[in-house]
Amino acid sequence: MDDDLNTEIWHRRILNGYWIIVSIMMAAQFCFVLSANPPEVQTVLILTQGHLFVACNVFIVFCMLTAEIWLRLTPNYHKHAVVGCGFFVSYLMYFVLEPFVDGAQMTLMMPLMISLVYFNQKLLYGLGTFSLLFYSGIYFGLEQPILHKPELEFVMVECVFIVFVVTAQAVIIRAREMREHLEQVTKSEQGLMVERAISDKMLKIDPLTGLYNHKTFHEYLDSLLELSECNGLRLQLAIFDIDNFKRVNDTYGHWVGDLVLKEVAAKVGGMIGLNDFAARYGGEEFAVIYTDKSFHEAYAAAEAIRTSIAEMAHPYAGSKPITVSIGLCDYIPGDGKEMLFRKSDDALYVAKRSGKNKIITAAHSSLAEVVFNYAQ
Repeated sequence: MDDDLNTEIWHRRILNGYWIIVSIMMAAQFCFVLSANPPEVQTVLILTQGHLFVACNVFIVFCMLTAEIWLRLTPNYHKHAVVGCGFFVSYLMYFVLEPFVDGAQMTLMMPLMISLVYFNQKLLYGLGTFSLLFYSGIYFGLEQPILHKPELEFVMVECVFIVFVVTAQAVIIRAREMREHLEQVTKSEQGLMVERAISDKMLKIDPLTGLYNHKTFHEYLDSLLELSECNGLRLQLAIFDIDNFKRVNDTYGHWVGDLVLKEVAAKVGGMIGLNDFAARYGGEEFAVIYTDKSFHEAYAAAEAIRTSIAEMAHPYAGSKPITVSIGLCDYIPGDGKEMLFRKSDDALYVAKRSGKNKIITAAHSSLAEVVFNYAQ
């Protein structure tokens, strides 16, 4: 769709260029008529003198209007209309300018220049061949018998056609080489960007669980704490610890322990919100940062995760349930990261010591003392 739109823009630009050239030519003719002697002007306008001065100008305007209407009212063959218009206008301009301007044959190059705009070799060869043949007909049918132009001039014009086609072909080939080079460079840059993204991901992601790693967790937490201090962002920290994980490793092997870690991580990562952040904090511990939630909403989200983990089936681990204990702390601006972690760890310690498979929250008094409330 974008390519079609760009092509239509180029059709319009080329036709606008035709209008500018025709307007300049018409203005030059008008100035010439005003400055010329009446007999000379009348002689030019006499049809029997061999140059249909007025008729050519009328046909030029007619071709331009036809192409303009075609582009505005019809959806197809716009390139054909632009190329055909340029071809006829160039030869009509040649008939108008040739008696008065040396080197008027250069106007015949205008159709060939269109192929450079489209970077189309087939169009270049087609227009070049047709121009060679068409000008041969013009020369031997009109210019030699009527104006008695020398054959050397015909040969020179034909050579100019050939040179222009060869030069335009070189330009198109070079442009294609440059485009291919740019495409290769772009692909290489895209490949480097993908590799860089993969490297960045590997540096940020825990390879076993697919959650963020310990380092990335602290970087993200630092940014969120700064937002909390400056803008009052609500923030809670929950630390998850898999209950009796050492027993799982000792009983069923470390490969089973890795499976447990992956499944628990997938459950945690799949149940957090878009604005929340989950990481493997270390060993069998996971950390979740809840943002833009009330403390009760964060508690409910953590409780939903705890319940879902407890309901998971683990046939490779003796079909025994795997549970987690959670320490949850609501961040109070001014506490800082160390206090937040200490309160969360203390809450987690109480959860582990008081029966496991539960959430303990760290509630704050006005004296900033930690009070542990056992979840029901």
